Amino acid sequence: MDIDFIETMLLTFKLATITTIILLVIGVPLALFLANSTKWYKSIIETIVSMPLVLPPSVLGFYLLIAFSPASFIGQNLHDLGIDLAFSFAGLVVGSIIFSLPFMVHPIQSALSQLPKSIYEASYTLGKSKLETLWRVILPISKHGIISGCVLAFAHTVGEFGVVLMIGGNISGETKVASIAIYDEVESLNYAMAHQYSLTLFIITFAILLLVYITNKKSLGEIR
Repeated sequence: MDIDFIETMLLTFKLATITTIILLVIGVPLALFLANSTKWYKSIIETIVSMPLVLPPSVLGFYLLIAFSPASFIGQNLHDLGIDLAFSFAGLVVGSIIFSLPFMVHPIQSALSQLPKSIYEASYTLGKSKLETLWRVILPISKHGIISGCVLAFAHTVGEFGVVLMIGGNISGETKVASIAIYDEVESLNYAMAHQYSLTLFIITFAILLLVYITNKKSLGEIR
């Protein structure tokens, strides 16, 4: 099997895995806030979180590239700290986190919003703290939403093209992920290799989604 193919696929799934883990850490508390908050600025936060769903990837990628550039205030300060995000794997991670955020937050927020307040109150009555209630009661009950969020974020990161192209370019072993490789192979009229990348992604994402639907169906059956 082609070495470049293996390297590109490994980089793709490395990016998706790191992005998903970070989004899980960010997404759970953010979804919990959005599901239960009545603050006036909740709608503003929801709008910001949902922007990547309607904003063209090239637009977000362009502004992130400008922000990461050493010529910008943010980029210059990061550069002084020895951090260069433009055309780097770290930049891909940051861009993927921002662009895949709603795919993690929305399923978890939906699952949490369906929980009755009595569950929280019952846990507090039994002497559980807010953290214990979240960890031992709320998250286990909402696991179908969490699993869905993780899978959607992972799959979306694997398939993203516009943002990763704008931020990372096409550097083999550093920023060249599968979606970029497919574009390159098609441009080169190498349809056999483009098919190899595409079919691999199709099979893997289909298998993951199928597993999630089966798992969620069983989880909902247990809850009922």
